[in-house]
Amino acid sequence: MHEEYMKEALKEAKKAYKKLEIPVGAVIVKDGIVIAKAHNIKEEKKDTTKHAEILAIQRASKKLGTWRLNDCEMYVTLEPCPMCAGAIIQSRLKKVNIGTMDEKTGACGSVLNLLQDYKFNHIVEVEKGILKEECEKILKDFFVMLRQYKKEKMETYRSGHNEADSKSVGQ
Repeated sequence: MHEEYMKEALKEAKKAYKKLEIPVGAVIVKDGIVIAKAHNIKEEKKDTTKHAEILAIQRASKKLGTWRLNDCEMYVTLEPCPMCAGAIIQSRLKKVNIGTMDEKTGACGSVLNLLQDYKFNHIVEVEKGILKEECEKILKDFFVMLRQYKKEKMETYRSGHNEADSKSVGQ
């Protein structure tokens, strides 16, 4: 079942990709049922806190009518950052299942491990590497595409800018 839930998180990540958002998806499961899904919308909403994990936690809490998600598990395509790891602890999630690790900002074992290395009042179980290759691929593909998109945009800007410069020189 782990892979099926991560596939749902990957579907969410693909939604983010199409919006030129970093493709991270998260789902929250309770008693074998997906109760919340989300993907990054930070760029769209111009809001630093609009990470997939935070949005999924908010939706699960609303659905259950409580902020305590004790019997719930999260499936997320990329290792949560410190902000999201803090929200995971605060929401009392039982377990986080991670697709791929984030060596730059990960807070569940890569850069630091907020979920298990500190004496918080709640310890979250962590499982890593679920559909790791698929989760890595969508991120790598996204950043290749984004670099190409920015390069093309810059070339278009430069060619338009150079035409304007040459017209003003010739006058």
